[in-house]
Parts: sequence; C-alpha cells; structure tokens
Amino acid sequence: MIAAICRRLDGIPLAIELAAARAAALGIEALASRLDDRFQLLTGGRRTALPRQQTLRATLDWSYGLLTEPERILLCRLAIFAGLFSLDAATAVAASPELAVTDVIEALASLVAKSLVVAEVEGAVARYRLLDTTRAYAREKLDESGEREQLSLHHAEYYRQLFERAETEWEARPAVEWLNDYGWRIDNLRAALDWAFSLDGTLSIGVALTAAAVPLWMHLSLLDECRSRVEQAVAVLSAGKDGDPCREMKLYAALASSSWWRAAGIYAQGAGPDLATIWTKALEIAESLGDAEYQLRSLWGLYSFYLGIGRFRVALENAQRFRTLAAKQRQRNDGLIGDRLIGCLQHLLGDQASARRHTEHMLANFIPPEERSHDLIRYQYDQRVAARTVLARVLWLQGFPDQAMRTAESAIEEAGETNSALSLCYALAHAACPTMLWVEHLATAEHFTLMLLDLATRHALPSWGALGRIFRGVIVMRRGDIGSGLSLLRAGFDEFGGAMADWISVMFLGELAAGLGRAGQTADGLTAVAQAIERAEHTEARWLSAELLRVKGELLLLQGAKGAAAEAHFRQALDWARQQGALSLELRTATTLARLLRDRGRSTDATEVLEPVYDRFTEGFDTADLKAARALLDTLIEPGGLRGSHDQRASEIS
Repeated sequence: MIAAICRRLDGIPLAIELAAARAAALGIEALASRLDDRFQLLTGGRRTALPRQQTLRATLDWSYGLLTEPERILLCRLAIFAGLFSLDAATAVAASPELAVTDVIEALASLVAKSLVVAEVEGAVARYRLLDTTRAYAREKLDESGEREQLSLHHAEYYRQLFERAETEWEARPAVEWLNDYGWRIDNLRAALDWAFSLDGTLSIGVALTAAAVPLWMHLSLLDECRSRVEQAVAVLSAGKDGDPCREMKLYAALASSSWWRAAGIYAQGAGPDLATIWTKALEIAESLGDAEYQLRSLWGLYSFYLGIGRFRVALENAQRFRTLAAKQRQRNDGLIGDRLIGCLQHLLGDQASARRHTEHMLANFIPPEERSHDLIRYQYDQRVAARTVLARVLWLQGFPDQAMRTAESAIEEAGETNSALSLCYALAHAACPTMLWVEHLATAEHFTLMLLDLATRHALPSWGALGRIFRGVIVMRRGDIGSGLSLLRAGFDEFGGAMADWISVMFLGELAAGLGRAGQTADGLTAVAQAIERAEHTEARWLSAELLRVKGELLLLQGAKGAAAEAHFRQALDWARQQGALSLELRTATTLARLLRDRGRSTDATEVLEPVYDRFTEGFDTADLKAARALLDTLIEPGGLRGSHDQRASEIS
C-alpha cells in the first residue's frame, strides 16, 4: 500500500515527505483512500522549510507562477489528456487562435525541460504525459479557465478521427505494428468515451468512436469493456439518436461478438438471450447494404449461437448459407471455413466420415493469412486451430488414437503461436483435455487442464474456468478419489447453472454417471445417463450415443439387473458405433460386452464380439482401451487354439 501511495504521488520527494507526515496521524489505509484530495491533504511540512515547500499546492503554485503565459495555457490544456499523448494530439487539441501550433511545440519542449511534462522516447516516436499530481493541479486550473468542455470536444473529436483511421488500417497492417501505433492510446479512448456519453458530451461522437474502437478491444481481448461500451452506443441507436446504418451494423456485430467471445460458445444462454436477435439484426442491415463481410460474420454468429443451444439443423443451414455466400467472394479461405463449420456439425451429429472429409479438405487447402489475428476478430478463433480441434476428436472416434493425440498437440502449438487466449482455450478444452482423458494419459490431461484454468483466470473467461474444473474432477475420479472428483464435477456443472451446451454436457454427464456408479450411487448414475441420452436425442448430438448406452448398461449390471438388459444396451451401443464409424467407441463397448459374456460362461461369443473389432486397429496399442481389450482377449482361452492364434496376431502387429 505504501508503494502504491508513492506511485500515485509520482515519486515526488516533497509529496512523499508530506504524505509520510500525514500517515502518522491518519494511518496508511486512510491516507491511501484520501489521495484523490491530495492538495487539501498534503499540507504542512517541516517548520524550517520555505513557505513554498510546506504544502504541495504551494510548491506547484510557485512553479506555475514561473511559467510564461503560453506555457501556463498549454499546461492547463494538456490536463485534458489521460495517460500518454503524442505531439500531434497536443497540437490538434490544444492549439487555438491565441496559441498557435508553433507556440504549442515550443511550450511543450519547455515544460518537458522544467519536468512538468514527462517525455518518453522510443525509437523515432516521442510520447508525453503529465505526472498524476501535476495533472490534478492543471485540471483545477483548466476548470477555472472555463475551457474544459470545449477542450473535451476537441479531444473526443481528435480520437474519433484517429480510431476511424485505425479501423481502416487494421486488416492491411501487421497486428504487432498496428498495436504499437494504437494500443497505447487506450486511456485517452476511454476518457473521450466517458465525456462523449456524459450529460455535457456529444453522443454522435461517442457512437462513432465506439464503432471505430472495436478492433482495438478485440485485439487486446478486452471483452467486457468492449461489450459495455458497445451496449452504451447501441442504447443511443435504440433511442433513434444516430442514423448511420453501416455504423449500426458494426455495433450490433460487435455487441454479439464480444458477448459470445466471453461465453466462448460453451453456453449460448450465458451470452444473453437476445443474441440471435442481435446477430439477425446485423445480418439484415448487412444484406440491405450489400456488405458481404458482415453477412459472413453474422452468419458465423448465428451458426455458433444455434450450435450452442443445440439446434444443430438450424446451425447447419447457417453454415451452408455461409459457404454459399463465401464461394462468391474473392477470399477462397472463407469458403473453406464454411467446410470447417459443416464438418464440425457432422461430427456432432455422428457422421464421422463426412466430418473428417470436410475438415481435412479445409486444412489441406486453407492458406493462413499473413496476419492471422484478423481472422480472430472476424471469426473469434484461429480457423486452422479450430479445424485441428475437431479433427483430433474425429480421429480418436475413428480408431486412430495416436494421430488424435498428435493432432491435439499440434492444435495447442498452433494456438500458442497466434497469441490468442480464446483459440488456446478452445484447443485445450475441446481437443487436448478430452483426447488425453480418452486415452488415459492422465498426467498430460492434468497439464493441459491447469493451462486452461490459468488462461481462464488471467483473461477473465469464467465459462472456460468452469470447464477446466470439470476436467479436473474427471481426472481426480480416474485416479481413484471418486468422492472428491464428483464434488469437483458437480461444482463445475453448478457454475454453468444448467446452461452448458448440450453437445458438451452429454460427455460430462456420461462421466458423472460412471463416477456415481463407482461410488455406489447407481440410481443417481442412471438418472444422469438418462438425462444425457435424452439431450442427445433431442438435439441430435449423437456423437457419444454409443458410450452413453454402454455406461447405462454397466450401471444396470451394478444395480443388479439381469444380464440380458445390460447386453441389449451393449448391442445397441455397438450398432450406433458401427453406424457412425466410431471404432474407438465400438472397441470400448465390445470389451464391456465380451467381459459380460465371459463371466456368463460364453467365452467363444465373447471372442467373436471383441476380436474382429480389435483386429481393425492399426495404432494406439499402448493406450488404455486397447490394452484392456488385449488383456481380455488373452483370458479367452478356448479349445482349438484361439489363444495361440491371438498371440501370433499380436506378435505380428508388434
């Protein structure tokens, strides 16, 4: 707290000495809380000091009195800036008939020499700022002059023009270079918006500046700030106080985008119940203006929204509209992104072969733009990362666990190169964590889960954090601590408040049901798996239907049901897995069914169920499911040399 006080006093020795004297009487906390009123607080120094050194105000009054008139005028006017400002900004805002541009330049140089303005020079660019204490003093003088409102208008108008120029440049310039030019100006952006939307401000400037600043907020992942500022501008539009349809379109798209980014597609309800309406509004305006770029953004938004609430067929319609429109544009990549969207939906609907074709076609032909961050603003995630994420899940389902792990890890590496927290969260939560759990690489799964939790905390992404805690619960259960794992799993579900996307929830409800069964809470487990099956049927998110039926069969056995009921569920699960081309799920179910048949004295039937499935694998023999299947096959010793033939086949595979 003492360090913070010193920072707020800009390290000025006199100010710190005066603060120390007051701390003896007030205490550190009270002193810190009252620093905004520093000129009244910091009075009275050493009795032997000169009068100008006995109070902070007297010191500044003395310094101010030594300035020339142009220097005084400029110092007061510079108080309108928040944080760093450029020479161009100073001349544009502070120059006037009585203070020419040349006077501003000369006075600024003099104020720097007198340490009333700080200059920070990096390369060829100089940036300036007032010390907080000096700015507070100059702000009072500015108020006394009666110029504050006029200067606020000049300040806001300057930054409106600046960020409108930035908006036109962001797609054409390298992201790092663009951010170096504009990122440091965010304090003045905020100050300009605060004034523009105040009672004395100019709303039209506020709306225009908000629309122009969206790329900066998105580049900096300031999602909450973007959403709250855009909501403020949209409220002005709703009141009919700004009639620019292009600006309105951009603001609606930004409002929907920033809301969706924060919810991260995990639960659409968390992004707001009116999200579809907002995207539709943006789409309608884009269509009326013939703006293909914002039509594509809006169609992507509608696809994502309907995917999140489980309306897969509506999402598929929007994905197909996206691809059709993109095919008419010059950017070939957009059409390939349409393929990615369709592939993702086919995966969740259970058509793994089609999902793989669409996704691999996209990856084989997609040419990453020179500035990949541009696609992050347009479509929220890096598109190659998103495609690899889906492909990793598809490969595991199809029976290629080694390829699935490599693809998941490459998605993580590629996401790291984009410097996008959301793309990395997406790859961790939807590829790396589940894939490593499916193959029972628990240490690696835990590593990726901790990465996800850290990212969610650092970037204020609560839904991703809740998902990370659910993964952590699954890992704890897999390691044998069923009670603690179930608590973590339930706590994660509670954080979503029942609003988790159905396509994700079916996976975790299956884990919850299995954990409850191992904890002896079979009835609760059956309730959980029944809920998962119902959700999968309702939304057609059948990508894990085979696994859910297998878990239900195991729970029925634990409950003491007749083996025939469980066997029926296992055989139904096998049918689903075969229809979907999900070889890994087919192996899991075949292993479970074979174990049941063996225990009922039907070893030949067990071998006939499991052996053909195991034989179709060409990789992944060190993963948990394949090890379990092989171990079970090795126990199925039948007359006629079945054991020997299996050993020979295993040797050949090795």
